[in-house]
Amino acid sequence: MNSEAISLLGIPNHSNWLTFAREPCSTNNSPRVVIYINVRLSSLHFSLQKDIINHQDILLTSFFNDNIIHWVMNIYSDSSHSILKYLKNTEVNIPNLLIMTGDFNIRDSIWDLSFPHHSAISDNLMIIADSFN
Repeated sequence: MNSEAISLLGIPNHSNWLTFAREPCSTNNSPRVVIYINVRLSSLHFSLQKDIINHQDILLTSFFNDNIIHWVMNIYSDSSHSILKYLKNTEVNIPNLLIMTGDFNIRDSIWDLSFPHHSAISDNLMIIADSFN
């Protein structure tokens, strides 16, 4: 048996879920975010919007409800908080952003009462979230 580890690239797919993810640019530059939408919501016409935010660690999807466009954003921020720095320095107006979710890699006493410290990085996250209302 070969002792070398084999990398697995790709995301799980299921017939009940629409999957939104970026194509890997290379084996060293794989996307770290994915959005799953239940097929029962497919009539809302979800669409990946790389023209507004084009970053491997951010997925922005849009959908229509009552002729109004709404947005869902999924984010992965590494331990250096590069996505928060990116979003803080990027002027993007996204009205009707319903949810911004993801892994922000931030421990803080604001949302984890067992953690004893507050971080300025958390303040940046809240500023960014407030900018999207």
